[in-house]
Amino acid sequence: LTRDQQLVIIHDQTVDRTTDGRGAVSDFSLQEIKQLDAGKGERIPTLQEVVDVIQSRVILQVELKGPKTSQPVVSLIEKNGIENEVILTSFVHDRLRKVRQLNSDIALGALWSTPPDNVCQQALEIGVEAIHIQHQNIDGNLVRDAHLHGLKIRAWNPDTIQEIQQMIDLEVDAVGSNRPDLLVQLCR
Repeated sequence: LTRDQQLVIIHDQTVDRTTDGRGAVSDFSLQEIKQLDAGKGERIPTLQEVVDVIQSRVILQVELKGPKTSQPVVSLIEKNGIENEVILTSFVHDRLRKVRQLNSDIALGALWSTPPDNVCQQALEIGVEAIHIQHQNIDGNLVRDAHLHGLKIRAWNPDTIQEIQQMIDLEVDAVGSNRPDLLVQLCR
């Protein structure tokens, strides 16, 4: 959220690494953040702008990174009538619990780098449909366990052909990669 409570799409909670600006996203107004160069003249988009661009052509995965983002993200989803076209994820599982309280129709995925031994039980207690795990920490036992618990398992950031192919071979439900070109090539 910007200082004036506008939802923007940016990886970090600061603008330092990905733009020509410095400071926390929450210290900028939307107008100020729109002046920053995110590379080659690109600007930081709002969540609404992203929703408008994709126009229901893909499932949109949105990670709730900033504090107090659950309510405004749910409101934007409901306003656009895209409850069945988004997956909300977070490492901060209380944000997912809040979303579940606000709207039980929105798909949720709990993020872990290294999953705890009882990851499936924790996921069910949080109320999510999926676990999103860093690819190095996924093996066949975890995939089987997730599926036995009725959960989807999604791998994040395999970025080589070998890593992506391993996730496909393990039969994860989805792969998120910084190299979608390789993913598309392997899935043809």
